[in-house]
Amino acid sequence: MSVVLRLKKFGSKKNPFYRIVAMTKSTKRDGRALEELGHYDPKKGKDKVTLDRERVGYWLKNGAKPSETVSSIIKRLEIG
Repeated sequence: MSVVLRLKKFGSKKNPFYRIVAMTKSTKRDGRALEELGHYDPKKGKDKVTLDRERVGYWLKNGAKPSETVSSIIKRLEIG
């Protein structure tokens, strides 16, 4: 069971809102998450990201691989 840190989409058409979650690789985009780690609102700008830094670090230490977008968010916030 490989774990991936990725975005889970919420919101309406042309008004997206994402939660940053830990999921198994085979789970659908909006499927059940193992754990919710934060949220990202692209309409509000780069400053509207919240993350639980301890839990993100925990998942990265235990072999979870972030998606491309989540990886850029983590680098921007200087985690891990």
